[in-house]
Amino acid sequence: QVQLVESGGGLVQAGGSLRLSCAASGRAFNSGGMAWFRQPPGKEREFVAAVSWRGRTTDYADSVKGRFTISKNDAQNTLYLQMNSLKHEDTAVYYCAAGAFSRRPESYGYWGQGTQVTVSS
Repeated sequence: QVQLVESGGGLVQAGGSLRLSCAASGRAFNSGGMAWFRQPPGKEREFVAAVSWRGRTTDYADSVKGRFTISKNDAQNTLYLQMNSLKHEDTAVYYCAAGAFSRRPESYGYWGQGTQVTVSS
């Protein structure tokens, strides 16, 4: 049973914008906070942004602060990541996670399959 499904990835020029979406099952969406992680080519998975269960608190990696915005729509069980001023180094597979409010990937019990974001320089 698929719990989290990401969409919205693609190819964009540096300086452009993309919005990622993560459609969640009710069970996953209500399991706790949610987050976005990413895995650049040849590197380990890294934290991008997290939002608390009630949506009142957010946390961002320094590398994306001021450029990315995480949000959630409780009525639609959907998590978003608005990405502006994209840089080549933002190129990665982006993953949605649910079940915690943490920078540690091992804290999350639910994961999506990932969506590729490629930023051309």
